[in-house]
Amino acid sequence: MFKKKASVLSLALVFLLTFVLSACGGKGEETTAQQEPPKEEAAVQSDGTIDPSKLEPVKLKMYTIGPYQDDVPLVEEEINKYLTEKINATIEINMIDWGDYSQRMQVITSSGEDYDIAFTSSWAFDYLPNAAKGAFMPLNDLLDQYGQGIKEVLDPRFLEGTKVNGVNYGVPANKELAQQHVWRFNKKYLDKHNLDISNVTTLEDLEPLLKTIKENEPADITPLAVPKSFKPFLPYDFLIGDEIPIGMHLDTEDFKYVNLLETPEMKAALETMRKYYQAGYLREDVATLDGIDNMKTGKWLVDREITQPYAELGWSRSAGYDIVTRPMHEPVIFTSSAAGSMMAISSYSKNPERAMMFLNLLNTDEKLRNMIQYGLEGTHYKKLDGPYIEDLPAMQEKYAMPGFALGNMYLTYLHEGEPEDKWEAFEEFNSSAKVAPTFGFNFDTSPVKTEVASITNVAKEFMPALYTGSVDPEEYTQKAMQKFKDAGIDKVIAEAQKQFDEWKAQNK
Repeated sequence: MFKKKASVLSLALVFLLTFVLSACGGKGEETTAQQEPPKEEAAVQSDGTIDPSKLEPVKLKMYTIGPYQDDVPLVEEEINKYLTEKINATIEINMIDWGDYSQRMQVITSSGEDYDIAFTSSWAFDYLPNAAKGAFMPLNDLLDQYGQGIKEVLDPRFLEGTKVNGVNYGVPANKELAQQHVWRFNKKYLDKHNLDISNVTTLEDLEPLLKTIKENEPADITPLAVPKSFKPFLPYDFLIGDEIPIGMHLDTEDFKYVNLLETPEMKAALETMRKYYQAGYLREDVATLDGIDNMKTGKWLVDREITQPYAELGWSRSAGYDIVTRPMHEPVIFTSSAAGSMMAISSYSKNPERAMMFLNLLNTDEKLRNMIQYGLEGTHYKKLDGPYIEDLPAMQEKYAMPGFALGNMYLTYLHEGEPEDKWEAFEEFNSSAKVAPTFGFNFDTSPVKTEVASITNVAKEFMPALYTGSVDPEEYTQKAMQKFKDAGIDKVIAEAQKQFDEWKAQNK
């Protein structure tokens, strides 16, 4: 028995030794298998196109944000016919509703599910912390090998601004890179009361308009229609979202992060909001109001929104009445705006090369890009002359997709009434924008994660009430400042400053 075991062991050792020797052979003794490039790489032609005949069929799994649409399977079938022709792949599209997306994706990622692609951003399934903890695959090499089309069409500042320690973990959507807040007005009430908005920029500039509506319209018409998430515009680049009051002034000379509750801009904004709240210009329950249906009801004068070129046309079409805007500030490129809409490849993906091929098509292939957003011609939309389409009822009822989350917007069709130079206007909007002093800096919160969690809780407790004017700012600011200090805000600011100074020294 012992001899039999020894014989088997000897045989195993022979096989092992043979394997090791072949693996460690000299440079001139490489095997044929080593000389052949991987199948995915071999499928890339000299002009960068893909030869699908050299690829094995794979099925990709993608998660994106938005409520489930009944016609996804119908459109998916046609998409897969096209993808099979292009990269010998099919895709399964999974949608998760807006409010559930971040939490569900965290659970899916933690479970180790081998999905391939997911929507991520600075506001949903948060890009930076998930990239830092290894949820997403590094993409630099994949972009070089299978995403050259992305690099050719995408403003390079998108990729530069979303790097984490020099590494890209997501492909940003090609859309507006800059961010600009606007006052958005219901034109009906401007016309009715002959209100002039040509010089309205600041929060204080709104006062005579709000007063007119309050005194001359029924009580159910809200002068300043905002929910609890409203924040007055402050000329700062916020460190961790605009709920936590830490930021650097856009016109900084010393490049220092500060506690915004200690700034004159914050003090003035909170005092103005308190005055407006007491005057009845906002809803009494604004501090607890998760959302507001002003666009649906039309019973409002002004709210605040982030714009893009010709946004008024889209808002007006969606609302069914005319909406006009006035900018609060010049367009600014923030790190967070570069990461406003991205697609990442999961670190658990078994087909990252094919996933990048798919993302490359989403950013370069007009047919695929419009199919995934608008569905099927004749079923979901009617094709008009030029780049225009008309929505059919089935689009709104069964296939209303979040277009901004699905890749290169510049490839998409236009709706009737939109100017033909829309995408040229986007490029001009981006190129003319001011760059924030912290653009490209991504704060690693791990050294102060306990403090960040604590100050986040303090922000949720105090900031909605302060920002909406629902409480006395003098009294509550002092309480909030003490709570923030007890929670470690000074330590967070010090750590952010340390990291920023090091980053700035390396990225002159």
